[in-house]
Amino acid sequence: MYHITQLTNGLRLATAELPHMTSISLGIWAAVGSRCERESENGISHFLEHMLFKGTKRRSAAQISREIEGIGGYINACTSEESTCYHARAHASQAATLMDVLTDMYLNPELDRWEITRERRVIKEEIAMTLDQPSQLVLELSDETLWPSQPLGRSIAGNELSLNRTRKNQLSEFHANHYVSGSTVVVAAGNIRHRNLLDLAKRLTKRIPAGSRSNWFPAINDQLKPKVRLFTREIEQTHLALGIRTCSRHDSRRFALRLASVILGENMSSRLFQSIREEHGLAYSIYSTPNFHHDTGSLTITAGLDTAHLQKALRLTLAELRRLREKPPGSAELRRARDYLIGQLELSLENTESQMNWVGEQLLGFDRIIPPDEIKAHLNEIKPSDIRRVANDFFQPERICLSLVSPLKTNRSILKFLEI
Repeated sequence: MYHITQLTNGLRLATAELPHMTSISLGIWAAVGSRCERESENGISHFLEHMLFKGTKRRSAAQISREIEGIGGYINACTSEESTCYHARAHASQAATLMDVLTDMYLNPELDRWEITRERRVIKEEIAMTLDQPSQLVLELSDETLWPSQPLGRSIAGNELSLNRTRKNQLSEFHANHYVSGSTVVVAAGNIRHRNLLDLAKRLTKRIPAGSRSNWFPAINDQLKPKVRLFTREIEQTHLALGIRTCSRHDSRRFALRLASVILGENMSSRLFQSIREEHGLAYSIYSTPNFHHDTGSLTITAGLDTAHLQKALRLTLAELRRLREKPPGSAELRRARDYLIGQLELSLENTESQMNWVGEQLLGFDRIIPPDEIKAHLNEIKPSDIRRVANDFFQPERICLSLVSPLKTNRSILKFLEI
């Protein structure tokens, strides 16, 4: 089902052939994100992503959207710490149009100065929206606390100072340095043959500048004790994010950690949800989310709750982390977690867009496409003792950072709770 071709210039093209589908999702991925940015250019990857929709040498911004929407299609983009993806979806018969528009955007952005000024204001509004939402703000604070003074801890969208510094010459230089053959992956998923993708991508493969893959700034982990970050705001609830530094996506322990996260808090059957929500009624919801990067990772537990319940909720949360360290889960609980994770994996690959994302993320993250059955096999190998082992590896005080958006005025009474 999966096919990959790597050209001599380093450009890779991949296809997930799904002949039973009527649609096609096409993505052009660049191995560049906020981890490639110096502090002075924080947010430039995301800024450039916005600007590629604002016109090319051949098309205006309106023409880009009209051309895709005129065939009943959809176009969007996203920027992360380690990649940027421009993607579109339409009926499979419109694959050539999708490729033409995306290639034009990727290779020939106009970067008009007036559009840059206007889009800078748009991104500032995007940042303001995040700051206005405590549940989003606390996640930004969590990253800053886990990865201080380094790209992983900075907002992908940037900040007002860095955005004001960004001009056409910086955007042009960043585009020229990073949107090159060795950093680019083209992915098609749906009713298309791999040889057809190779034909459709000829203009891109011939015109893309040669260059090697972008480099990321490495993660720095020098934390020696638990940390608390408090952002005081007059709001009704306290929003918390308990971040735990874990392992990279290349670490074999990630499979046991994924299952530990499910056991802890990824669904309504989880220990945290049952304790915090169902048994004690302290929060409407509480969830854990794992995140894996090239050289590090994190597991973040988030909740919103009445400030009066914060200390009790923290005690119960840390007790669950301690319980996993001290005693492995039962075989039935592990089986339920495994079945949930495998079921979620299968559901996540049901449509062409999710398949396109899967292939792009796999190629950029692992330099190969890991078959879903291989993931399932790894999960099936995990034993209860493996869950306890990763809990002891990672659920340690010196790996914990607690971030709060809260009406609290001080965090002095909170720090003592983080010794687990």
